[in-house]
Amino acid sequence: MMTIIIYLSILFIVNLVLLILGLTINKRSYMDREKNSPFECGFDPSIHTRAPFSMRFFLLAVIFLIFDVEIILLMPLTMNIMKANTHWPLTSSIMFLLILLLGLFHEWNQGSLNWMN
Repeated sequence: MMTIIIYLSILFIVNLVLLILGLTINKRSYMDREKNSPFECGFDPSIHTRAPFSMRFFLLAVIFLIFDVEIILLMPLTMNIMKANTHWPLTSSIMFLLILLLGLFHEWNQGSLNWMN
C-alpha cells in the first residue's frame, strides 16, 4: 500500500513540475484579428472559412465509433466460446451484448440517432 502512495505522489510531483515548466516556457501569443484570419497568398479570403458544424452529426459519429469498437470486441469472443469448457465465456458475451443493446435502445429513445431534425 505504501508503494502505491509513493508511486502516486511521485507521479503527481512529476506532472506538476512538467505543468509549471510548460507554463513558464511557452511563448505568449497575442490573438488578434489578423492571426485568426486564414492566409490566402496575401489576398482576402474568397469565402468564409468558418462553416457551422452540426453537433448532432458529431454526436452520432461518436456513438457510431463507440458501437463499432464494441462490435470489434465481440469478434474474439466467438473463438473463446467455441474453445471453452465452461459456461463463463458464453455468459460474459451475452451480458456484453445485453449491455450493448441497452445502450443502443437508450440512444434510440433519446433521439440521438436522428440527426436530421
